[in-house]
Amino acid sequence: MPVCSGGVDRRSFLSVGTIGGLGLSLGDYFRMQSARSDPAAGHPGKHATAQSVISIFLPGGVAQQETFDPKPLAPVEYRGPLGSIETALPGVRFGEALPHTAKIADKLAICRSMTHGEAAHERGTHNMFTGYKPSPAIEYPSFGAVISHDFGPRDNLPAYVCIPTVPNEFAGSGYLSSAYSGFSLGADPVDGKFKVRDLTLPEGIDPARFDKRRRMLDVVNSHFREREKSDSLDALDTFYQRAYGLISSQKAQEAFDLKQEPDALKKEYGRNQAGMRMLLARRLVESGVRFVTLTYGGWDHHDKIEKGIKSQTPAFDQAFATLIRDLDRRGLLGSTLVCVTTEFGRTPKINPTAGRDHWPKVFSIVMAGGGIKSGIVHGSSNATAAEPEDDPLTVEDWATTVYDRLGIDARKKLVAPGPRPIEIVDGGKVVEQLIT
Repeated sequence: MPVCSGGVDRRSFLSVGTIGGLGLSLGDYFRMQSARSDPAAGHPGKHATAQSVISIFLPGGVAQQETFDPKPLAPVEYRGPLGSIETALPGVRFGEALPHTAKIADKLAICRSMTHGEAAHERGTHNMFTGYKPSPAIEYPSFGAVISHDFGPRDNLPAYVCIPTVPNEFAGSGYLSSAYSGFSLGADPVDGKFKVRDLTLPEGIDPARFDKRRRMLDVVNSHFREREKSDSLDALDTFYQRAYGLISSQKAQEAFDLKQEPDALKKEYGRNQAGMRMLLARRLVESGVRFVTLTYGGWDHHDKIEKGIKSQTPAFDQAFATLIRDLDRRGLLGSTLVCVTTEFGRTPKINPTAGRDHWPKVFSIVMAGGGIKSGIVHGSSNATAAEPEDDPLTVEDWATTVYDRLGIDARKKLVAPGPRPIEIVDGGKVVEQLIT
C-alpha cells in the first residue's frame, strides 16, 4: 500500500481493497493515517512521566476551609461550623467530611496556595480549563483539546473524553480545529441502563450495510473536498473517521462498558454519580484515553455551607480515595496524573446566611500520580485562609507543570486564527517542588 509524504488521499483509500488482508482493522487504518498526518501523534515527549490525565472538576467553588485547608485554631466565624481530622500525613489536617481521602493523603500533593483574580464563575472556570485569563479577542483551547491535538487518539479511543457531557463552554477546542473537541458520552454512567450514544450501530444497520455507507460517504467527501476547503469539513470528516474506529473496535466499545467491573468494586467506589464517573474514568485511561474530564456536584455554598458540605462531600470522598487506591494497585498511578480542581475558593469569614461567598485570592487543589510528588503540602494560606502565605501557585505555573508531566512544552506555540502563533501557556513555569 503506497504512502506518499502527505498521507493517503480519499481516492487511494477507496482503491485499497486488501486492507483486511494486511491484518488491519478500519480503526487501525485511521490510527495509522492520523499518525502520518501528525508526527507527534501517539508519542508523548521523551521526558513525559504521565501518559493520561483524569481531571475532576468540582463546579461552584469549593470552600478550602471545609475541605483541604481547615483552620481549626481560627475564630469560629472564620473556622466555620465543621471540624477537622488528622490525615496520613503527620500534622496535616483535612475537613471532617473527608475521612477516606485523609487516609490516602500520603499519595497526594495538596496545594493550598492556588490563586487568581477572577471572582465570577465563568471567568474562574475559564482559567482552570485553559490556563489562560479570559479574553474577548480569542477563544483558548482546553487542556483536553491541546493534548488531543498534540498526541491524537490511542488504541481506537478518543484522545479526550468528557463524563458525562462537555462540562462547560471552556472545555472545547478554542482556536484549534473542532476535531480536537472532547467526546461526550451523552449519558451518565450512574444510570443502570447506561449506554454511550453513537457507540453501536443503529437498529437495522448490519456490518455490511455499515461498510457500504462508509464507502459512500468517502465518495461524497471526496467530491466536496475537491471544491471546498474548511475546518468544518475537515473536522466533520475526522469525527466520522474516529466514529468508524470506535464502532468497528470491540476493545474500544468495551472500554466504556461498566458491566465488566465487579459489583464489589462498584460498591467500593459508590453506586452514585461520583463513584460511577470516577470508575469509568479509571477504565478509560486504562484502555488508552489520554485525557478524561469529569464533574461532580455543585459547590456554590453561599448559604448553609454545613448542610451543603455534608450533602455533597461523602460521595466524592469515597470515590476519590477509591480511585487513587485503584489506580495504585493496578500500577497506573505513576502514569496517570489526577487533578481535583475548582474555579475558586470561598470567603474567609462565614456570611450572615451561614455560607461563604466567592474568593479567588487563595484556594486549594489536589494532584496525585503522573510524576507529581506524593505526601506533600505545597504552599500555604494565612491564618484565616484569606491569601497565600507561602509559595503562591498561579494558574499559569500550575498549567505549565501539568503539561510538563505529559512531555508538552507549554512555551510551544500553536497557530491561532490570523494566523498567529500563541503559546500553549503564556508565561508559566514548571513548579519544581511539585514534581518528582
